[in-house]
Amino acid sequence: MNIPTTLKYTKSDEWLDPKTGKMGLTDYAQDQLSDIVFAEALVDVDDDIEIGDGISEVESVKASAEVYASASGTITAVNEDLGDTPEVINSDPYGAGWLVQVEISEESDELMDAAAYEKYCENRD
Repeated sequence: MNIPTTLKYTKSDEWLDPKTGKMGLTDYAQDQLSDIVFAEALVDVDDDIEIGDGISEVESVKASAEVYASASGTITAVNEDLGDTPEVINSDPYGAGWLVQVEISEESDELMDAAAYEKYCENRD
């Protein structure tokens, strides 16, 4: 399982890059969902969001899932490429598979570092 040490993680399997404000689904989440066939942003550029707000919806051959904000702030970018190639979330969840980017005003106080998230995932299997 790929868990970059530069990111922060939620118990609902989202990641946040505190330096860039990008958010997405973790490698663990995309693996559990299996082949992702649809991704849609639930927010637009310049929208203000709060921690826990729905930011995206993804569907796979197994299930659908809502992705939640792990930080509050203003949306600065939405990954429009996922509309045509949602499967990139499976192949590159921390790179080209990012979902939204936000100018962070507040991070969730429940975010975990990579070591804590890895331990959390191991206890779920």
